[in-house]
Amino acid sequence: MKRSEIKRRPLADTTLAGLEPESSAYREHDGQSLYFRVKPNGSKSWELRYKKPDGKWSWIGLGSYPEVSGAAARQKASELRADAADGKNPLAAKHARKASDLEAATNTFEALAREWIEIRSPGWAPSTARRNVGALELHVVPVFGKRLYAEILPIEWMEFFRGMERQGIIEQMGRVRRSCKEIYDLARVTGRAVHNPLEGLSRFLQSKPAENYAHVTAKELPALLRAISAYPHAHDLRLGLRLLMLTGVRPSELREARWEEFDLAAGLWAIPTERMKKRRPHIVPLSRQALEALEQLHRMSGAYPLLFPGRNDRTKPRSNMAFNMALRRMGYEGRQTGHGFRHIASTTLREHGFPKDHVEAQLSHAEDGVAGVYNKAIYLEQRRTMMQWYADHLDELEKGNVVQGHFGKVV
Repeated sequence: MKRSEIKRRPLADTTLAGLEPESSAYREHDGQSLYFRVKPNGSKSWELRYKKPDGKWSWIGLGSYPEVSGAAARQKASELRADAADGKNPLAAKHARKASDLEAATNTFEALAREWIEIRSPGWAPSTARRNVGALELHVVPVFGKRLYAEILPIEWMEFFRGMERQGIIEQMGRVRRSCKEIYDLARVTGRAVHNPLEGLSRFLQSKPAENYAHVTAKELPALLRAISAYPHAHDLRLGLRLLMLTGVRPSELREARWEEFDLAAGLWAIPTERMKKRRPHIVPLSRQALEALEQLHRMSGAYPLLFPGRNDRTKPRSNMAFNMALRRMGYEGRQTGHGFRHIASTTLREHGFPKDHVEAQLSHAEDGVAGVYNKAIYLEQRRTMMQWYADHLDELEKGNVVQGHFGKVV
């Protein structure tokens, strides 16, 4: 479109987009001292003509087009004309406004959260990092991310967490609340906040003790074992649940396991430091039944690095809810969790006379009395014998050949 074809001002969007360059740069008046500039190379921008305090006329750039639309340019021009009317230098006011916007952008809750993640994440296991960052991005950032953290009131946080309570995600709510409280603590100890708006909220919210991992009673265990064996849906999850029962590892340790960690010939699984909760390597002896389950699983996922590759992205493990969702489909929601298998193993083994130190070593619990300096292969041969007995015992329970008592509290 040529300049001579312009029919109205302010300039229409179609005019702005269609104006053709000429051999020399030119400006077209949009209205109220706002001009649209077109260079010979085709680049376009906005400029405002204004009178400086000394009475001389000058130009101030408002940004390039189409990054700055006509409506945005007119809004900027209006602000700068107001500054000039108040006796301010529009150019100085523009820079001050830009600095203020930049400061506001760095004072958002999301910016503070990113800073907290950068400081804390080097001490996290990869699974912990994914849980913490994922929970913040899923729940908090969409609600408070762009807000100035200093302006978010305690009552807003209270209503936010009560909303998570109403969804029934109590454990997730607790994790998010603890993270957000730490994020505000970072602002407080670095002199950017005086008070923490999350201080004291925990007393008025539901809590779910970390150790409260649901598990079936001894009487219900045989039926659970049979339900797992008969699970008709995802066969990899069926084998995963069986491996959780047979090894006593944490669900995240199994879900994120890689085939390179296993020596099937030796019947050993070496979990590396970075994937362990206590940040120390751990050797898991594998019973005959565990090896059989792994061989079946290898036929399904052996072509991938992970034992349990994700459905959409094979380079990432299954969802952290995968095992619990399978148990839910079996009808065990609120009665059995993936982590609850550790409680069953611990109690059963202790009730049948296996030494506490052997059981705690199998579960990779931090015990001051278990060998001063931790040995990743501590009591390995004793644990190999113990876990083979346990696997045989579970098989007999599933067949109905064992009369069970009650699971007692782990001593």
